[in-house]
Amino acid sequence: VAAPIDKEVPPISAMCDHQRLREETFYFFSFFFFTLDGSRWVQSKHRSDYGKFRIGAGRFYGDREKDIGLQTTQDTKYYAISAKFRPFSNEGQTFVVQYTVKYDQHVDCGGAYIKLFHEDLNQEILNEDSQYYIMFGPDICGEHKKVVQVIFNYKDDYFFIKKNITCETDDFTHLYTLIVRPDLTYEVKIDNYVAESGNLEDDWDFLPPKKIIDPDMPKPDYWDERETIEDPMDKKPDDWDQPERIPDPDVQKPNDWDEEMDGEWAPPLIPNPAYRGIWKPRIIKNPNYNGIWVQPEVDNPDYTPDPDLLISFPNSYRGKSGTIFDNFLITNDEQYAEDAGNEMWGATYEREWKRRERQDVVYNKINEKQEPKGKEAKKEKNGKELNVKDEL
Repeated sequence: VAAPIDKEVPPISAMCDHQRLREETFYFFSFFFFTLDGSRWVQSKHRSDYGKFRIGAGRFYGDREKDIGLQTTQDTKYYAISAKFRPFSNEGQTFVVQYTVKYDQHVDCGGAYIKLFHEDLNQEILNEDSQYYIMFGPDICGEHKKVVQVIFNYKDDYFFIKKNITCETDDFTHLYTLIVRPDLTYEVKIDNYVAESGNLEDDWDFLPPKKIIDPDMPKPDYWDERETIEDPMDKKPDDWDQPERIPDPDVQKPNDWDEEMDGEWAPPLIPNPAYRGIWKPRIIKNPNYNGIWVQPEVDNPDYTPDPDLLISFPNSYRGKSGTIFDNFLITNDEQYAEDAGNEMWGATYEREWKRRERQDVVYNKINEKQEPKGKEAKKEKNGKELNVKDEL
């Protein structure tokens, strides 16, 4: 197990007034005051058109100082910034990565995910092709893709989670947590509630399947998959077969009909009232029904369990202008991460809702104002508008 993060970083108790959290349980913790820490966060120089970051709290917030984070500033840009921490191994222990995201404006297409890279990464040339261990976080593209990405690198290949996890899309701060345990179970939490959980082998295609279809066991010839059959005892009545249409017996050949000139006369056809359609025997349950044939499975000779599936696991982002990242945490303690999330995100989320409600009231007041008529009305409007703006 690696040592905790550098000592110059303030302990978490000083960061969030949470005295119960223990310094030795986390490998990386980062939140922001007023400037980017040049020694910790490194902007990639791989491309000149990477989007720029700033420190900001967004259009509304719970606390102007506590809620500032790493904010993107330009639309339709890729972002690449990273912070390095001491390498560690998650062998025999739980791995947790957690952070907060806030979309400060409507997002039509953009990812707010983070990536964990190898310790040898050159931060100056970090780019979208840099190999990573984990990619985790919300990813939005259009109306139909609003998911939480969970991608692992296993033996130099990337594997996407097979389940669909819906991410949050509003403009409030949300907490995203990924937990990977030594027993190969996992949890994805949003706002400290479990959004998805399961087993790594089941929900990612890291390994060949444990079972495969037995190629030496075809369906037996006698196997009957027909649930119902025609009744062999049901016989068609002798008088069943009748023409569908018959000549109209009420129509007679006209007296002036000339067959040499008009051709052979034939009465018009009408529906036959005795016609009962095509005869079909009644349907009964098949007494020999065996069910749907399911090919037996056998152990896959190519399957070999890997108890060290994800042992051994810093960050890049791509997003919409205004997206705010904060409260990054990597730890081996689930309870520690949950407490930290409740202490920081929980208080922020509640304050944001209250502040947002107050702002909406003020904006509604402004929008409801009508154009003034005359000098006196203009003075009155200006006076009231100053008060509204002060309130906002």
